[in-house]
Amino acid sequence: MAEPIIGIDLGTTFSCVACWDEKTNKVEVIESASGRTCPSWVSFTKEGKLVGTAAKSQVASNPKNTVYDVKRIIGRSFSDPVTAEECKNFPFDVVEGSAHGEPKIVVDWRGERKELRPEEISAFVLAELKGAAERHLGKEVKSAVITVPAHFNNQQRQATKDAGRIAGLDVKRIINEPTAAALSYGLHSKNDKEGAGDKSKKANVVIFDLGGGTFDVSVLAMDEGVFEVKATGGDTHLGGEDFDNTVLAWCLEQIKAKNSDVHKKLQDNPRAMSRLRRAVENAKRAISSGMSTELEVDSLIADFDFSVTLDRAKFEELNAALFKRCIDTVKEVLDDAQCSIDDVTDLVLVGGSTRIPCIQSSLYNMFGGKIELCKSVHPDEAVAHGAAVQGHILATGGSGGGKDLAGAEMTTDLLLLDVTPLSLGIELEGKQMSTLIKRNTPIPCKKTRTYTTVDDWQTEIDVVVFEGERPHVDANNKLGSFVISGVQRARAGEPKVDVTFALDANGILNVSARDQVTGAEARAEIKAEKGRLTSDDIDKMIADAERYRAQDEELAEKTAYKTALEEALFTVQSKVAESNKPNEVKELADLMDWLELDSDTATFDDMKKRGRVIEDTWGFIVA
Repeated sequence: MAEPIIGIDLGTTFSCVACWDEKTNKVEVIESASGRTCPSWVSFTKEGKLVGTAAKSQVASNPKNTVYDVKRIIGRSFSDPVTAEECKNFPFDVVEGSAHGEPKIVVDWRGERKELRPEEISAFVLAELKGAAERHLGKEVKSAVITVPAHFNNQQRQATKDAGRIAGLDVKRIINEPTAAALSYGLHSKNDKEGAGDKSKKANVVIFDLGGGTFDVSVLAMDEGVFEVKATGGDTHLGGEDFDNTVLAWCLEQIKAKNSDVHKKLQDNPRAMSRLRRAVENAKRAISSGMSTELEVDSLIADFDFSVTLDRAKFEELNAALFKRCIDTVKEVLDDAQCSIDDVTDLVLVGGSTRIPCIQSSLYNMFGGKIELCKSVHPDEAVAHGAAVQGHILATGGSGGGKDLAGAEMTTDLLLLDVTPLSLGIELEGKQMSTLIKRNTPIPCKKTRTYTTVDDWQTEIDVVVFEGERPHVDANNKLGSFVISGVQRARAGEPKVDVTFALDANGILNVSARDQVTGAEARAEIKAEKGRLTSDDIDKMIADAERYRAQDEELAEKTAYKTALEEALFTVQSKVAESNKPNEVKELADLMDWLELDSDTATFDDMKKRGRVIEDTWGFIVA
C-alpha cells in the first residue's frame, strides 16, 4: 500500500485537509478540532499557541497576538507595496526583518517577544491539519499536495513549500486552486462520457472561486483526461470578509443614529466589535437561505442591546459594487482565454462566498441561463478534495480510480496542464524586459533564447531574472540572478549564449545559460534573492514547533471552554438584567469581572467551576 499523500487547501481565511481512503476508494475530508474546515488563525499567549477556532475566539481579548490573513503577505518583501497596504489592516505588528528585508510578525509568546515569518504562521496551520490527518489515519503523514491561488508568483509558491517543510511535510506538488477544484468535480470523466461520439468537442470550464479573502477565476479546457488551463485571473483582496465589512459599516451607522455615545465606546472595545462582527457573519449566512434575518447582539455595550433587520435586498445594495467586480473579472478572463460565453460548457462554484444568491443569479444571467451552475458539492471542501485526488495520483503513479464528489465514477489516469500566472524573462541593456515564457503558458515547460554581449571582450554575463508584464524591468518583480563566466572573448555582438527557462509542475523556475562556443555553463533554481529561508532556519522552526505541542493541545481545550463560558455569560446577562434580582445581577457581574481579569491565569478546573455555577443557578449548559 502506497504511503498516503494528503491534500491541503491552505486558505486565506479557512483551510481544509482531505485524503484518499483506500477502503472506500474515494476522497474523505478530515475533521480537525475546528471541524471540517479550520480557520487559518494562530493566537499566541503566555501559556502557549492556539490554532483554528480556538485562536479566532481570542481576537477580542488578545488582538495584538492573534494572527490571520498571512497568506496575503507570504512570499512578499516588507518593502512590497502590497505588504504595506495589508499591514494597515492588521491589529498585530509587522516589522522588517533585519537580515533580508522580509516581513516579520511581532507577538508576545510565552512571555517573550518573538518575530515570526509568514511561513511559520502558515506552518502552524498546516501542522494542525497534518495532526488531524494522522489521528484519522492512525499513522504518520509525511507528504502532501498543497494548493495556492492561480495568481501566486514564484516566491509565494516557494514560501508555501517552505511552510510545508516547517510543518514536517514533504510537499510533493504545489497546484493551483482552480485546477484542484476541477479535479474534485471529476469533470474529466463527465467529458469522456459526453464526448465519446465526438472527440473534437472539448469541455470549456469556468472555475469561479470566491472565498473569504481572495477571488480567482480560471478557464480550463478538458479533453480525454487532459486539463489545460487557458487563462486565469482574479483579485487578491476580494471575498467574504469584504462583504462582511460593508454590512459592519452599515450596522455602525445604525448604532450611531440610535446612540452616539454607544457608537464612540464601541470603537474602543475590541470584544464588543468582535461580537458584532460575528453576528454580521452569521446574518450574511442566514440571508443566503432566507430573505431576511434579525441581526441581534445582546448587551453589546453595557445594557445596550443592538437589533436590526437585514434583508437580502439591503445586503445586495451594500455590496453591489463588489459583486460587479466579480462578474467583470469573469469577462476579462474569458477574453484572455479567447473563449466566448457560448463556448463555456460548465461553470463550477468554489468557496463559501459562492453561496450568496446574488452571485449565483448574476452568473446564471451572464451565461444566458444556458448552463447549470455546478454546486452539487461542498464549495468549502472542493479544493482540498482535488488536492487529495492529485496526491493519490502521485502516490500510485496514476493507477486506480474512484468516485468524484458528486458520486460519479472517475479515473485518476489524467494529466494536469496548469499555466504560469506571470510572464518570465531577463533584463537586457537599458533595463528592458526580454520575455522567455509568456503569461498563461501551460506548465511544465521549457523555453530557450539566444543572447549576446554588449561590450567588446566581455567574458562574463549577469543573468537577472524578472516576472511581470511591463516592458521595463523596474516595474516588474526581480526573482534572482546569477553570473555565467567563460563567455567567448570577442567583439560585442559576436558571442552566442543560450538562456533556458524551465518551469516545473509546481511553477518553480530553473534557469541555465550556456555559451555555444566555449561550452561554459551556469544554472540556478531561481528563488527570492532576499528573504529565503535556509535549511538551518527551517530545522530550528521545526524544533520550536515540536517543543510545546502537548501544552498547546491542553491550552486549546481550555480556550474552547472559555469561549463557551463567555457566550453563556452574555446570554444569561441579558435575561437577568430584566429580572429585578439584584443578588443575581451582582453575582453575574462578578463572574464577568473574573472572566475578563483573571481567567487567563486560571486553571481549567477553575474555569469549569464557574461553568457549573452558571448551569446550577441559571440552568444554562456551558458546552
